[in-house]
Amino acid sequence: MQIDDADLVVRAQLGDRRALTALVERWHLPVWRYVRRMLDAPGPADDVSQEAWAAVLRALPRLREPDRFAPWLFTIVRRSLMNHLRRRYAPAEPPPPDEGTVDSAHLALDRAEVEDGLAGVPPREREVLVLFYLHDLALDDCAQILGVPAGTVKSRLHRARLLLRDHLVAKGYDS
Repeated sequence: MQIDDADLVVRAQLGDRRALTALVERWHLPVWRYVRRMLDAPGPADDVSQEAWAAVLRALPRLREPDRFAPWLFTIVRRSLMNHLRRRYAPAEPPPPDEGTVDSAHLALDRAEVEDGLAGVPPREREVLVLFYLHDLALDDCAQILGVPAGTVKSRLHRARLLLRDHLVAKGYDS
């Protein structure tokens, strides 16, 4: 029987080190994969993941909704990731979406093709794809993590799918 995250969080908040260890072990790899996909490099992903876990451990006693641990965790991880990216890049606004584009992004792609194509998608759009499709988070959870309304998540997903499709077609994947 696997203990759910909320129980582990409460036990960790009460000082149970085994519960804290179990929580970190359960979420370490998903956190690292998210950061790795966003940074596209293992070295910085290790650093950002470690920085994020330090922030999570400091903030865990103040978590008021243990059943919302995953979105809370990814919000902190995203904040660490964005801080890293801000230090690394100057902020740039993506070009406005092309209003005349038909959404034919409902392509049947397997997970390997999506992961291969992520490298060609800008970070803002890559992030929403990773959270929604690869981490199977709901639109509302993605919105909470990204700090934007659910409608913004939907429009970013639309744009991200188009960019991913264009990148995959350019790489030779056939629709």
